[in-house]
Amino acid sequence: MSGDAFILWLDHAAAPGNLLLGGKFASLAEMTAAGFAVPPGFGVSTAAYRHFMRTTGLAAEAEEVQKTARSLALPDIKARSANLVDAIAAAPMPDALEAAVRANYALLEEKTGQTDVPVAVRSSGETEDLAGASFAGQYDTYLWTTGADAVLQNMRACWASMFGEAVLSYRREVEAAGAAEDSAICVGIQQMVEARAAGVMFTLDPLNGDRSKIVMEACWGLGEGVVKGDISPSRFAIDKVTFETIKREIVPQQEEYRFDPDAGAVALMPVAAGRRESACIDTPEAIALAKLGKDIEQRRGAAQDIEWAISEAGDIRVLQVRPETVWSQRESGGLVESAKSPVDHVLARFAGVPVAGGASDKGQS
Repeated sequence: MSGDAFILWLDHAAAPGNLLLGGKFASLAEMTAAGFAVPPGFGVSTAAYRHFMRTTGLAAEAEEVQKTARSLALPDIKARSANLVDAIAAAPMPDALEAAVRANYALLEEKTGQTDVPVAVRSSGETEDLAGASFAGQYDTYLWTTGADAVLQNMRACWASMFGEAVLSYRREVEAAGAAEDSAICVGIQQMVEARAAGVMFTLDPLNGDRSKIVMEACWGLGEGVVKGDISPSRFAIDKVTFETIKREIVPQQEEYRFDPDAGAVALMPVAAGRRESACIDTPEAIALAKLGKDIEQRRGAAQDIEWAISEAGDIRVLQVRPETVWSQRESGGLVESAKSPVDHVLARFAGVPVAGGASDKGQS
C-alpha cells in the first residue's frame, strides 16, 4: 500500500464525507469544503490503521478481543485487552506509513509557518459523529502535540483506544441496539487553536428542543472545561431569526485550560486577574457564533452541536460538528438512546443533573 493511501487532507477534493477519515474528520472536511474556518490538518486514514494491524500481525488478536469482550465484566475486559494495547504501542511502524506521517506533518509545518507546529491528535471512528452518533466521545484526543515523534506516539495511543474497556463495553450496547459499529479509526492531525475562549453551541435549546434558539456555553482558554464539565461556563441564548440576545449569564472563572510551557502540556492554569469576572465572549462574538451555527445547520439540514474556539485576535474557528442526537432521537426513536458524548456534560448542566467523571474524547476546543 502506498503512502498516498494513508493520508487525506481536510482540504482535499475527495475528503468531504469520506469515511476513510472517520465520521468526525469527514465532517470537518465537509465544513472546510463549504468555506467554514476549520484549522488545517490531515487524517491518517482507516486504511492506514488496517494496514498497521495486518502488517504487525495484530488484526486477528484485535478481532478476538472485540469478540470475547462481549461476554466479560468491565474489570475483565481491561485485563483481556491489556496485551493488545501494549502490542500496538510497541509493534514496528511500517516504513511507508511512518514516512507518510512525517512528510505530511512537515507539510503542515510549512503551511502554517510553524516549526514543531502544535497539533491535536484526534481519534475519528468510522461511525463517530454521524447521525447515529454511536461512538461519539468514546475515543481519545491528545492536545498540543509537537514534533513528528510525538505525533506518531499519540497516533498509536489513538489506535489503542479502540480497545479500552470503556469502548469495548460500550460496543456491546451498540451491538445490542443494532447500531453501526466501528471496525477501524482514522487519526486526525490538526493545528491547535491558541484559544482566548472556546465552547460548545447547539442550534436548538437542549432543554426543550426549541429550534428557534441557538444556545452556547463558553469559557476562557481551551474548551476542555466545557466538554469535561470541570469548569462552570458562561451561557448565552440567541434568537435564531432576529439574533437578539435572549440570555447572557456570565460566570466568574478562576482557572482555564491552556498550554503550560513548563509542563509541556495543556493544564488548568489561573485566569488573568483582569478577566476573571468578565465575559469570555462579548455580545457581537456571541451573535457571530450564532450566525455561524445557523449557517452550518442550514448546510447540513439538521440541528447540530458544534465545538468552536476564538483566538486572541478574535478569529472564530470550527473545531467539531456533529448532528444533535438527543432531540432527534426522541423524535425518531434512534437506536442508541444515550451516546456517551462530551456534550453530555453540557446537557446535564442545562437540565441541572450532576455528571460524574470526564469524557473520553477531550477535544481540542
